Amino acid sequence: MQLDLSQLGRHGRADEHVDRTFPPSAFGPPAADAEDYRIVAPVHLSMDVHKDRDAVRVKGQLQTTLRFECGRCLEPFDVPVNSEFELRYIPHAHNTGEAEREVDEDDLLTAFYRDDMLDLGELMREQFQLVLPMKPLCRDDCKGLCSGCGTNLNRETCTCSHKWEDQRLAALRGLLDRSKEK
Repeated sequence: MQLDLSQLGRHGRADEHVDRTFPPSAFGPPAADAEDYRIVAPVHLSMDVHKDRDAVRVKGQLQTTLRFECGRCLEPFDVPVNSEFELRYIPHAHNTGEAEREVDEDDLLTAFYRDDMLDLGELMREQFQLVLPMKPLCRDDCKGLCSGCGTNLNRETCTCSHKWEDQRLAALRGLLDRSKEK
């Protein structure tokens, strides 16, 4: 999933339109502990690439479907992704990192490429990360799981007693019960 930038504009400036579709398997198997989502539909990447000497500006759109696990009921659910992006790439050698400086807004849209190759897989993974919800929920009114028996409360009700008692106060409660008996 690489784009060879050396093939663009051998005489300074160049424009190219990239329109590719990648199967979910192109991103490799999902790592059990590393990913918060799974890609469940083909990923369609459409973008315009503009190269001006070493700088490359990329503007495009990414479409796919991601599968998440609900943070309350643990059920899987799908979210369609339609992400637009605009990024600037410069060669990695320009990133010297010598001195401290304030980060400006243009720096947030700047990425780096190596050896005249633009890693489209990394670009797409970054876009996936940007659409991740803080807490994935299958729906806003998800009831979650019963803390006692683990029943999915969206599907059925449980018979657990939801009255919480602090066991540290059990001795005091016993004194209260004895005083009521007298």
